[in-house]
Amino acid sequence: MSTLDIIIKYREGLVGGLLVTLQLCLLVWATGIVVGGALGYFTAHSPITRWLARFFSFLLCSIPILVLLFWLHYPAQSLLGIVVPPFWTAVIAISLINIFTVADIVRPVIQQFPTQYLTAARVYGLSSRSILTQIQLPLILRQITPPLLISQVTMLQATLFASLISVDEIFRVAQQINAEAYRPVQIYTALALFFIFICLPLNAFAFWLQQRSAHDLSES
Repeated sequence: MSTLDIIIKYREGLVGGLLVTLQLCLLVWATGIVVGGALGYFTAHSPITRWLARFFSFLLCSIPILVLLFWLHYPAQSLLGIVVPPFWTAVIAISLINIFTVADIVRPVIQQFPTQYLTAARVYGLSSRSILTQIQLPLILRQITPPLLISQVTMLQATLFASLISVDEIFRVAQQINAEAYRPVQIYTALALFFIFICLPLNAFAFWLQQRSAHDLSES
């Protein structure tokens, strides 16, 4: 049985697992980018919140994602006397990491923004809103987009850990199919192809943006 045969035969299960993975991933991406972006902005302008954000960032970086996931799934819920579905536990765990990852990307870019651009804009009589929308945001987005894309690819790959707390995402479905068909080479090849199809274009695009940005800066 070839990889294509596996995909065709178990397409319903694979599509179901893929949809769960994408749903999980989109929630993690949205939470991390929105909340992390806001956190990065505020911590760039406030020394107190910056210190707190860095503390929690270092703390989370010191805990393997698998340990954090299991801790939130078992001990934390037991201590609080609540039951949270595994899917939402995975969203919370991975989103926490993503929030501080995004904040760590955004904060230094805002802090190191060249003040001479702002001074020149004020000299030419631009309003604060025009300065923000026409100068600050475009330059900041240009700098943060490549590392942001790479970090979100990492978050996508991190969703695989959700299978260990019984979330029926693509990796768990692949394991279930392998337990039935016992074709590990074909099944995990199909899984690898899925991640290559999603992650390779994103990584390539991030690399292209990074190279283009560096080239433009060298010419300026």
